[in-house]
Amino acid sequence: MKSIDTSTKGIDLLRDPRLNKGTSFTIEERQELGLEGLLPDVVSTPTTQLQRAELHLMNLSSNLERYQYFSDLQERNESLFYRVLMHDPVKHLPIVYTPTVGTACQEYGRWYRRPKGLWISRNHRGRIASVLRNWPVADVRFIVVTDGERILGLGDLGAQGMGIPIGKLALYTACAGVPPHLALPITLDVGTNNEALLNDEFYIGVRERRLSGDAYDAFIEEFVSAVEEVFPNASIQWEDFANQNAAPLLERYRHRICSFNDDIQGTASVGVAGVLAAVRMLGTQPADQRILFFGAGSAGIGIADLYALVLAQDGLPIEEARKRCFLFDSKGLVCASRSDLTESKSTYAHDVAPAETLVDAVRQLRPTAIIGTSTIPGSFSEDVVRAMAECNDRPIIFPFSNPTSKAECSAQQAYEWSDGRAIFAAGSPFDPVDYKGHRFIPGQGNNVLVFPAVGLAVFAARPTTIPDEAFAVAARSLAAMVQPEHFTQGLVYPPLRTIRDTELSIAVDVATWFWQQGLAREERPNDIAHFVRGKAWTP
Repeated sequence: MKSIDTSTKGIDLLRDPRLNKGTSFTIEERQELGLEGLLPDVVSTPTTQLQRAELHLMNLSSNLERYQYFSDLQERNESLFYRVLMHDPVKHLPIVYTPTVGTACQEYGRWYRRPKGLWISRNHRGRIASVLRNWPVADVRFIVVTDGERILGLGDLGAQGMGIPIGKLALYTACAGVPPHLALPITLDVGTNNEALLNDEFYIGVRERRLSGDAYDAFIEEFVSAVEEVFPNASIQWEDFANQNAAPLLERYRHRICSFNDDIQGTASVGVAGVLAAVRMLGTQPADQRILFFGAGSAGIGIADLYALVLAQDGLPIEEARKRCFLFDSKGLVCASRSDLTESKSTYAHDVAPAETLVDAVRQLRPTAIIGTSTIPGSFSEDVVRAMAECNDRPIIFPFSNPTSKAECSAQQAYEWSDGRAIFAAGSPFDPVDYKGHRFIPGQGNNVLVFPAVGLAVFAARPTTIPDEAFAVAARSLAAMVQPEHFTQGLVYPPLRTIRDTELSIAVDVATWFWQQGLAREERPNDIAHFVRGKAWTP
């Protein structure tokens, strides 16, 4: 049995979620630690505690209530929180994270209880380092940080975006075993432009419009410098920043501090993995695909960039690789004749005719796959899906926008409109679909399949930087784990019930690559797989 820190006793011990075991403290521990009388007389087994929590969850009437229960449990008994979460990830991950976390963020100011991270406010300028030192753990290894401007597909939620870094770091631990005490959720409260929040009496953030321009850049610079000073071993995951900030921040800091942007690189890795698995299902080659991205922001371009990198690694010249990817933005098909394109879009501005509607683009380009990162619900309409089915025996249809309410189409729609021929995966969970005697299990192309594994690899190898190639390794590793029996169910991702094994395997592959490339600061072990798996925390 893991020993209890005997320097904390009595009621203080029960109020520390990392030390509290609740009713599973033994009689001897209760006597030694001053707990007698503070707990009911029963001594519960971990199994009984788990069953009690599961029964309580089952009796709640909504997923938001279940989210709040999980939040309370995390504040009371961290080990039990993770034990419940890991016991049934298929059932519980959609509650702790997408899609429920989106609603939780919208309501965060109405049920805020105890701090689980740090809010770094614009009012802390000039003393951010001292605010970081208020966190009770000195050796933080992982920071997930957001400024709340683009929370999922919901937009600017300001300081209430804190639910995202808290949820992400919970998944680091539950899915890949990154030790929870080394993780720090941070929200940068630079203000909000959301009028409803500014006028909401329960809003918990700064009631001013967002910092922008030089003031915003200076704030981020001070934050990064403070992290380097206070937590020199920490890696940063940039999360849910708006498109105009996401890519520039990644490029500005990725070679200075070990960091990545999950919305760009994590989404890219999962998206590419899904295409690679679909290619295996079809028995074709990655270079044979023509992918149309509906949504030309950081997520869509991120997937395109990583797919082109994978094709280049396989021997295709990079310019030819990019010609396999097409973008469609708010003004139509991105093509060479347009003069309003950003540099990142211009990379994929091919010499093709303009198209104002998505269905026209599909009919013109005849893509093998469409990937949605637009957050425009219903944009993969019946005519779009049927057009895809007309030019492909098995059209690849990935509506990746989340939460579920923002998905470009549902699983039911994709299968019905393609006559059951679609290869489908979405960013949020969908129920199984029965169509003409066949049951399809919709895959979930969620970043949770990658970023926790990358986190464990980073924890084990301590690389100086996390290049895009590391996410290509993760994509190939994830795609390779999809088995023929999964294909028969329509899956292009391993099922969530095996997520722990999936993440550990990816972590081993990514960590091995870090050592092979000479990026690791940790001395290379004789048995990398044993070393990485041994780093994984369990409750």
